Amino acid sequence: MIKVRSRDGTALAVDRLGDGPAVILVGGASDRSANAPLASLLAEHYTVYNYDRRGRGASDPSPAGTPYSPELELQDLQAVFAATGGSAYLHGASSGAGLALLAVVAGCPAKKLALWDLEYDAAAIGVDKVRNYTTPTLVMTGPAHAREWPPALAGLLENASHLAIDGQDHNVNPAVMATKLREFFA
Repeated sequence: MIKVRSRDGTALAVDRLGDGPAVILVGGASDRSANAPLASLLAEHYTVYNYDRRGRGASDPSPAGTPYSPELELQDLQAVFAATGGSAYLHGASSGAGLALLAVVAGCPAKKLALWDLEYDAAAIGVDKVRNYTTPTLVMTGPAHAREWPPALAGLLENASHLAIDGQDHNVNPAVMATKLREFFA
């Protein structure tokens, strides 16, 4: 595990595994252990950066008196991008998918963006912001959690597609996800 410092000094715990092009994993509400099986599978082909989001796992909480804000989490993700050397493939799951999309819309240098079970809609992100967005993006859902707006979001983005993965729910099988990510990142 390495520690990466965000702009405000918050230390983020990051597991760096494998060798190859950089991939950053952005988890949802849990810590990086939830993505550890996926990270291990991807590490066969990539250098994987699997991190604890602010206040989770071994990452520091925000400084005392600092309220939660998405902007702080964006700064954290920018710090993880810097640790990769500046550019990476990006995968976000659940609330981490929303954060990953916000980060790329805000200018984080993702080569490609893969989203699983995105929990935000285009209105929350800002439709005008995503209309000018060109990063290749794959919006993935499982049939059990398919909603109307993930495919609609993929339709709004200039360079995006939607993929429904049969037999998967919110807690997707890591082997299934690793295969889909390798195919998309190739």
